[in-house]
Amino acid sequence: MNRNWNRREFLAANLSLASAAALDVFSTPIYGAVDADSKPAILGGEAIKYDAGPAWPFFAGDEVERLTEVFESRQWNRGGESSPTVVFENDFAELLGSKYGLAVSSGTTALQTALSALDFGPGDEAIVTPYTYVASVNCILESYALPVFADVDLETFQLDASRAEERINENTQALLPVHIGGAPVDMDAFLELGKKRDLPIVEDACQAVMGEWKGKKLGTLGTLGCFSMQISKNLCGGEGGVVLTDDEFLAYKVLDAHTHGFLPHSGASLESYRPVRASNYRMTGFQGAILSAQLPHIAGQADTRNENALYLSSLLREIPGVYPQRIYDGGRSAWHLYMFRIVEEEFGLSRDELIQALQAEGVPCYAGYQSCDWTGYVRRSLDTRAGRRVYSKERLDEWEEATSLPNFHRLTKEAVWFFQYQLLAPKENMDAIADAVRRIRKRAPEIKKALS
Repeated sequence: MNRNWNRREFLAANLSLASAAALDVFSTPIYGAVDADSKPAILGGEAIKYDAGPAWPFFAGDEVERLTEVFESRQWNRGGESSPTVVFENDFAELLGSKYGLAVSSGTTALQTALSALDFGPGDEAIVTPYTYVASVNCILESYALPVFADVDLETFQLDASRAEERINENTQALLPVHIGGAPVDMDAFLELGKKRDLPIVEDACQAVMGEWKGKKLGTLGTLGCFSMQISKNLCGGEGGVVLTDDEFLAYKVLDAHTHGFLPHSGASLESYRPVRASNYRMTGFQGAILSAQLPHIAGQADTRNENALYLSSLLREIPGVYPQRIYDGGRSAWHLYMFRIVEEEFGLSRDELIQALQAEGVPCYAGYQSCDWTGYVRRSLDTRAGRRVYSKERLDEWEEATSLPNFHRLTKEAVWFFQYQLLAPKENMDAIADAVRRIRKRAPEIKKALS
């Protein structure tokens, strides 16, 4: 039967089949764990039989063909309405349920263009989490504005909305919640706070492609949403980013900010440019082609990650001293990271000792973000001629005095990370991880002695 499909219908009709086909690529041999009562590998025992999941980045299968088409077209830049980059940004916005999408060169430049669209600049302040990648902070500093840190909730690892409200003052011009690991912040609380204090919300959803809050995709609930397509991300173009918004005026301002405010087809005079704070943050046609190839597969991958992550949490939660990241009610994580905490007094080993023992089993795991002196970092960044013009020593002293982050510093000593590709392995590998943690805990005193 013939039918004229619009883009939304086409994507919806083909996502499930395409995603299933993509997951066939990820099929790996299923291995079982060794006896949970046996000696851990770090003590000389047999390592568990564990498969970390597929190699990353993922190949959809037609990337080379798409890249060749771009190469032969000689339109390697952003291009016009039919270019791979513009097609990708429109499809991405459609899939996530946003009116407007703009592809940019990275997640960092997505944040920078979003703040520029809000006329954010010197002397302004934005509330942000300390438990994040440095880009969430640098995008604020790049505007000669001041990052204001509020502490995290220890159970969810997320920026605490009540603590964020305590840091708001007359200079606050934006709330910048970060969906760390792909899990949502309490978006109801932040949306209410933004409305109450008349503040725009810039969602840093760089790790949260396909994450959700009460049925809506993360990055589509705030004023603007920012995403990353860097090499490790769940939707990967090597580099790249997207800004989403439902506000037409802001969509044009973001467009201006990412391409020097240039008005196409308007000649080469200064009248060709709108006077905005802007730069060149354009995505190339090559990136757009790769991302378009991978886009139809991300829904199925997200389902697999979610199923495996929830199952793994159910297993780890039974082990004393192990606390998987709690997802707020109404939220669904994109699971860019699977994170849990280790409480040494209950588990018998420190986080770092557990990581050594798991790595000996062949299970890749990491400590994640480390405790750091954020106030010192910001002060050094602003210790320039321009920075000193904007912020006096007295203002920064006052800001530092008010910055208290005990939960952040504790979290950085207790958190363990697995990366997203590990959640694309067969479900049996989640059992293997849990078995490894159980037998490590059972021999915790011997392991601690061996590592001392």
